[in-house]
Amino acid sequence: MATGDGKRVWIFPDGDLPPAGDPDLPLEGHESLIVLNTGDEDARIEIDVYFSDREPEMGLKVAVPARTVQCFRVDKPLGDRQFQVPFGQYALRLRSSVPIVVQLGRADVRQPNLAYYTTMGYCSD
Repeated sequence: MATGDGKRVWIFPDGDLPPAGDPDLPLEGHESLIVLNTGDEDARIEIDVYFSDREPEMGLKVAVPARTVQCFRVDKPLGDRQFQVPFGQYALRLRSSVPIVVQLGRADVRQPNLAYYTTMGYCSD
């Protein structure tokens, strides 16, 4: 039986990848998936990416070792197939082999005072 905190399925319906922003600024606009695996087994995770104007990209594989936290930048190639999430609206579903805790973070640098915020997704087993 799997140990560790969290749930096996996480959904984030409000993805909206911001542009990178001004190249002269030290920060890039981006979104990140932050995955915590407190258990004793490595998490094998499949990520499904949904769009408003095309078919989803299903089953991108990533792993998070036991008792670690990993950050996956959504603006960089993602998963075993190095899928590039396009700018604009999308949604994510993560399906894990073991319970995990996940949050989505967004750095939006389109305005002078910048913005960074995080959100927890909907989770279930």
